[in-house]
Amino acid sequence: MDYLIHKLLDKKTAQKIIREILSNQSDWKDGKRTAGSFASKVKNNLQLDRNSELSINASDEITSHMLKDPLIKSFSLAKIIHGLMFSKAGLGQGYGTHIDNPYMSSGRSDLSFTLFLSEKNNYEGGELCIQTMQGSNSFKLDMGEIIIYPSTSLHSVEKVSSGQRIVCVGWIESYVSSNEERSFLFGLEAGAKGLLAKYGQSPELDLIFQSYGNLLRRMGD
Repeated sequence: MDYLIHKLLDKKTAQKIIREILSNQSDWKDGKRTAGSFASKVKNNLQLDRNSELSINASDEITSHMLKDPLIKSFSLAKIIHGLMFSKAGLGQGYGTHIDNPYMSSGRSDLSFTLFLSEKNNYEGGELCIQTMQGSNSFKLDMGEIIIYPSTSLHSVEKVSSGQRIVCVGWIESYVSSNEERSFLFGLEAGAKGLLAKYGQSPELDLIFQSYGNLLRRMGD
């Protein structure tokens, strides 16, 4: 699986985070300030100052939800969740095609994520577009849904044609840097857990979990 779409926050929690991060408009700055030399040429949005109390508190809350989520833990094998930023884009704003920096001051980017905080019916445009060998996939998710995808992918955000798009973006440094190997482990663990739920524990299943653990040791950093 190249990407994971998952409901991370309920509507009430997402709405609370939006209210908090919008409570001080002076903390919102030009998004070009956090972009590299190339990305700054195609980036047009506003971002909440990472060092502001609003950003730190909301980032900590989202990180806590991600670290406790079993599916996200299994899919990402996260060592560090880092670099969280809150972004908003209004009329005519978006983010052209770019790739995320492989190394940041906060950690390595193995996986990127976008957590959608706005109601998707409250704005037009603003789709996250991820390029693959087969073409481009577009995503516009419900409030509180997150998409996690390989940071090796070229991606962009379509221009907003009405309303306002508010999201949280960030990165994951995984214990397993290889997307392919991480996918193998995710499938193996999901299959083993499915068998455990259906048939209960068995010596054969113990061997599968043993193999999973030993593969993780070999593949991990």
